[in-house]
Amino acid sequence: LSAPLNQLFPAVSTRFCNIQDVLPSLPAQHDHYLLRWLRARNFSVQKAEVMIRKHMDFRRQMKVDTIVSDWKPPEVIEKYVSGGMCGYDCEGSPVWYDVIGPLDPKGLLMSAPKQDFLKTKIRHCEMLSHECRRQSEKLGKNIESISLIYDCEGLGLKHIWKPVIELYGEVCHILTMFEDNYPEGLKRVFVIKAPKMFPMAYSLIKHFLCEETRRKIIILGSNWQEVLRKHIDPDQLPVTYGGTMTDPDGDPHCRTLINYGGIVPKSYYVHDSLKIEYDNSVTIGRGSSFQLEYDITAPSSLLRWQFSSDRADIGFGVYRRTKEGSSKKVSEMMEVLPSERYNAHLVPENNSLTCSEPGVYVLCFDNSYSFLQSKKVSYNVEVIPPADTPVQGPHST
Repeated sequence: LSAPLNQLFPAVSTRFCNIQDVLPSLPAQHDHYLLRWLRARNFSVQKAEVMIRKHMDFRRQMKVDTIVSDWKPPEVIEKYVSGGMCGYDCEGSPVWYDVIGPLDPKGLLMSAPKQDFLKTKIRHCEMLSHECRRQSEKLGKNIESISLIYDCEGLGLKHIWKPVIELYGEVCHILTMFEDNYPEGLKRVFVIKAPKMFPMAYSLIKHFLCEETRRKIIILGSNWQEVLRKHIDPDQLPVTYGGTMTDPDGDPHCRTLINYGGIVPKSYYVHDSLKIEYDNSVTIGRGSSFQLEYDITAPSSLLRWQFSSDRADIGFGVYRRTKEGSSKKVSEMMEVLPSERYNAHLVPENNSLTCSEPGVYVLCFDNSYSFLQSKKVSYNVEVIPPADTPVQGPHST
């Protein structure tokens, strides 16, 4: 791998000329980095190119380049979402801990939008990617993957609440997203201290995981400390996990590096403290959707929305028409903000989008997945032009 890429794989190097337009924007351009994308697609250069271009779309949509420096999770997430990076394995890869038991999933979902949890996970992925690059420079060898430890002690019925299971599905999607956008970045996942109900909990989420990710999950038994020490030197493993590492004050849990969460105070609950007056409301029938169209004439206009739903979640996405008078089917429009299900019945959604190009933007509330229940959605939408530019009103469909 010390030889240039074009000496190792001349045809590959030629085909990678197709990504010259995005290559400078990638987090790295060296051979090791490009080979990760090739190996992820069994050295199909065409598929690797598609994968890289999707990754660039992902980075633009989620503002990944600045998510570490310019975005901070809400205080409730920073204080009460458990986990953290602590130590390195025997090969120098960062180790990340997810501590499941102390989580208060209902309190968290009542206190912050689901999308903030997902952005937090993406931020963690990017921080770990940065740490791998630092380790590569420090150790003089290529470090490109991380180890995860899922501590399941205390897993109970509070973690099986329906909206929480849906969130786990999104988090599992994040694991798959990690594989798609940080290829070969996940080395292994150790599941430790799994209670008797773990098989039931795992059966609820494993279908969200791709086969490649499932193969990396190692569920350990009572000898989990011994197994961890085979992969992580004791001085890099907290005392509470079978090693010798402590905080400077002697804390065996290394709480300065690993957050252990806790019960979320009700003072953080959004619905109890936030009263929003909405200008509009609509009832969306079961199995149907509702669209709002905005004709954005000035580039860099800001499209801002707020909405909440009654009793259950609602799907929401933003699209742009590619042709005038084109079909109202979202499948035939350009996806600007991917449609996701929002727990807006728990926490009102408040977000915005900078419209880089003029055109007809379509906000779509989606209830097509619900065959039994109609949803009432209350909403505000406004367009803020970059200057004194007339604003076109919405048309509902």
